[in-house]
Amino acid sequence: MRTRHRITAVAVGIAALAIGPLAALTTQAAVPSPDGWSLVWSDDFDGPAGTGLDTTDWIYDIGHSYPGGPANWGTGEIAYHTDSTQNVYQDGNGNLAIRPLRDSAGNWTSGRIETVRSDFEPAEGGVLRVEGRIQVPDVTGEAAQGIWPAFWMLGEPFRGNYWNWPGVGEIDILENVNGTNEVFATLHCGTSPGGPCNETIGLGGSTTCQVSTCQSAFHTYRMEWDRSGSVEQLRWYLDGNLFHTVDETDVDATTWSNATDHGFFIILNVAVGGDWPGLPTAATASGVPMLVDYVAVYESEGGDPDPDPTTPPPGDHDAYSTIQAEHYDAQSGVQTETTSDAGGGENVGWAANGDWIRFDGVDFGATAANTFSARVASGAGSGISGLVEVRLDDVNAEPIGSFAVANTGGWQSWRTVPANIAPTTGVHTVYLRFTSGQPADFVNVNWFTFSH
Repeated sequence: MRTRHRITAVAVGIAALAIGPLAALTTQAAVPSPDGWSLVWSDDFDGPAGTGLDTTDWIYDIGHSYPGGPANWGTGEIAYHTDSTQNVYQDGNGNLAIRPLRDSAGNWTSGRIETVRSDFEPAEGGVLRVEGRIQVPDVTGEAAQGIWPAFWMLGEPFRGNYWNWPGVGEIDILENVNGTNEVFATLHCGTSPGGPCNETIGLGGSTTCQVSTCQSAFHTYRMEWDRSGSVEQLRWYLDGNLFHTVDETDVDATTWSNATDHGFFIILNVAVGGDWPGLPTAATASGVPMLVDYVAVYESEGGDPDPDPTTPPPGDHDAYSTIQAEHYDAQSGVQTETTSDAGGGENVGWAANGDWIRFDGVDFGATAANTFSARVASGAGSGISGLVEVRLDDVNAEPIGSFAVANTGGWQSWRTVPANIAPTTGVHTVYLRFTSGQPADFVNVNWFTFSH
């Protein structure tokens, strides 16, 4: 899905529901002690089966909205959130369960909790790490329609105001909708709709769970907020693999300051319905929980204490090698998906007018490059086409080259398209910007390269 436009939905009531069988037992993992990190706060949910949470650490959100805040939590979701152990409970096996339930009248209840602490932010010159080991509801297909689990953070100034979103900042560490094997990570900021952060979409990226799906097993979801360098950065990881970054230079200084110059609180919830996943249907399964093994917050004095050696380092791209599109350093408006192209892996997709992907530190060397080639596919409708443009150092700079793309026979029907570029040497930030006269998605990109 590409949009998350906020809508209003009909409120429903709460009904008494009995707890059914717990999810299959799983082995609890201890809260990790990663090298180079100091533990700030954690919860490993090791209470007796059927018990609630420690309210010195957690706040239960109740109803359909914050008091005086936007209806249906501002997202159009329809479940009434409760503090009942029918919806939010420890399962006796070291997990928190947040379980959406439907009663005989078709009304939904679920759970939404947030940390009492709202001061989570990195020290000046330091790094904050927020991590959870989570299994999203183990349901797919029609049975997952409208189910929207999330692990995320909101800026402390939101508390008591409730109308200053997205300016105060929202950091989504994990979102998943409708039982797909895809993880979304996003920074929301600025103004809505539109604005510097492309709301209501935000500055987001996505990836897929490997080895086992997001639904069938636990995976580790992590966000690092780094203030140790000259440019402040947010980084997102799935099972230790970096898949998305946002730098403070991606937006103007005021927008970044408003979104990040304060603490944050952590939220776990399972929404039902909403403008992004759509409403549940009669086929949507009731009673399948999201399981959370632990949530932990760490701090470090600076840098990336445990970089993943399998992930290409940001800002280190050889212009004359094959640059995988999904290894961008930042993006706006696109997502990643598994590709059927030769070599496998992932491609960047859902690219439409105004979207872009950014690659830092692309080294063209001393001999000028004058050709650009990209591996693209398109399933765009009749009459829909656009340009894949190369821009240097500023997303709004004049293109140094481009080529046009229309329907290639399908979104996984790949071809390599060359184009001339202005002679280019040295090291640059490279933007692939997508421009079209129509608003529809028009191209997927698997990889690109330059040549002399």
